[in-house]
Amino acid sequence: MAPTSSPGDVLAAGAVVLRKGRVLLVHRPAYDDWSFPKGKLDPGERPAVAAVREVGEETGLRVRLGVPLRRQSYPNGSRTKIVDFWVGRVLGDPDVSGYLVNSEIDEVAWVPVDKAAVKLTYRRDGGTLREALAVGKATRSLVVLRHGQARARKSWKPDDRLRPLVAEGQAQAQGVVPLLAAFGVSRIVSSSSRRCVDTVLPYAEGSGRPMTRTDGLSEEEADARAVKTVVADLVTSGEDAVLCTHRPVLPLVYESLGVEPINQSTGELVVVHHRRGRVRSVERHRG
Repeated sequence: MAPTSSPGDVLAAGAVVLRKGRVLLVHRPAYDDWSFPKGKLDPGERPAVAAVREVGEETGLRVRLGVPLRRQSYPNGSRTKIVDFWVGRVLGDPDVSGYLVNSEIDEVAWVPVDKAAVKLTYRRDGGTLREALAVGKATRSLVVLRHGQARARKSWKPDDRLRPLVAEGQAQAQGVVPLLAAFGVSRIVSSSSRRCVDTVLPYAEGSGRPMTRTDGLSEEEADARAVKTVVADLVTSGEDAVLCTHRPVLPLVYESLGVEPINQSTGELVVVHHRRGRVRSVERHRG
């Protein structure tokens, strides 16, 4: 998402939540404006995580993120406000009638998209809405995750598949949790090697989702055929999924997806948004 932010900018995030020809809008009495649910990042918070949190706080709805949209940038007093947006889709009940209005948000509404452009207060939001609608029908996410920082090979004598994460890698595994939740991940597949399993284990335990361990994603046994089988199964599953593997295996994953290889750092996520086997967008989130 460009342009990049600068020190002193006000950082925020939100979502254009779509459902059955309608878009979710909120009214702020302090500004008397209609806009998309959004808000400022908490200290150290990732934009994607903030987007989901803010939608929940301002509408009462749980959402998962889809395709990223162009970043908004505009004056905010003497500073510049930078807002990252994603297309959002509701998880669970979309009813907003029970939302407890307050001094920040006094109305939440599902507005027909053909009327939303008029209702939205700011012209920039009209452009963001058009971009979201151009995405088309809902996509699914396949998160490609390189395992967290592990103990150095040269200092590990037992079977390399048992090599553990170091403290930094464990912290990366915890940091992955809210990001995977933001993209609604419900399917977890990992290399059978310990450093991969332990990278997605905190999310599996916290979400209650089962984890599938496979030798087909391990450094020792992965080959083009095995990786292609795993990727094809995830892409056609109809679920948002995460695949955790190793640096040498990543090129096979991207080849299976028809995506140019990405040199990921340890603990880094690449979110591949797809629909009916076609990749629609790719975004990166550092570990």
